Amino acid sequence: MFIIGIDPGISGAICFFESDIIKDVIEMPVMADGKKNKRQINGPQIVNEIQKRIENIPKKNIFVVVEHVSAMPGQGVTSMFNFGQSFGVIKGICSALKLPIYFVRPVKWKKYFNLIKTDKEASRSKAIQIFPYISSKLSKKKDNNKADAILIASFFNNTFKSETQS
Repeated sequence: MFIIGIDPGISGAICFFESDIIKDVIEMPVMADGKKNKRQINGPQIVNEIQKRIENIPKKNIFVVVEHVSAMPGQGVTSMFNFGQSFGVIKGICSALKLPIYFVRPVKWKKYFNLIKTDKEASRSKAIQIFPYISSKLSKKKDNNKADAILIASFFNNTFKSETQS
């Protein structure tokens, strides 16, 4: 089972997870857009990153798991529009590549790892605790989004196994 865990958004990340092992975790590819050079996710680069990692894997063994987020109180209209656009690009990429996509709400995976009502740093600590060999990729405070992508993939791996075995 090859799992692609995605924390969507401009500062998100993508985790590539297979056989209980993190194969890689990368920051969300971004690029500048328009006259003001606002950042947006780089769809073509996401496609490249995914394709080079799945080229020899049968599609039936690939699962894309995306954090299913929604509007948050206090966020501006523009930032929510941009976030929704990023979410849509990821869904479009999965559709174009004919990859199955699953959505998991933050509260569900965070509850599984006992991260409800914790700060962002807690997910980074939890990911390092569970997967110490990946600690060098989570060495910076800003790597909490990579940790989220790792935990999303790990959550799906653990819960999907238990659902299919029961």
